[in-house]
Amino acid sequence: MAEEQSLENIQIDGANLWKEENYTDLQVGSIRKLIPIKLDGTEDEAREASWSATTNIMTPGGALPISGEIDASNLEEAVAKFPEAINAAIKQLQEDMIRMQQEQANQIITPDQLRGGKNDLII
Repeated sequence: MAEEQSLENIQIDGANLWKEENYTDLQVGSIRKLIPIKLDGTEDEAREASWSATTNIMTPGGALPISGEIDASNLEEAVAKFPEAINAAIKQLQEDMIRMQQEQANQIITPDQLRGGKNDLII
């Protein structure tokens, strides 16, 4: 019942609207530009546009989408900084994976976990 009430009251934040533009070379990846706009659809010059890079890298498990923020003020800068953004995103992904592996390696495994969960037998 709480879900129904919250869905009835769902609203878009009219003070935080963005228009999206996409650019691609149809080979390596794409650049996305988010342009802040006002409620009337005109550009909001008080806020800066946001740029991001997206590509796929092939892994043994298939294509892995990678994306990262680009610090740019125009399309030319975004294109020039595309490799830097993707490399930073890959480096962050590698660091996250190493951290997760270390956390799992340091976990103490209990006999209940080896059996697949808690033993809830009542005698």
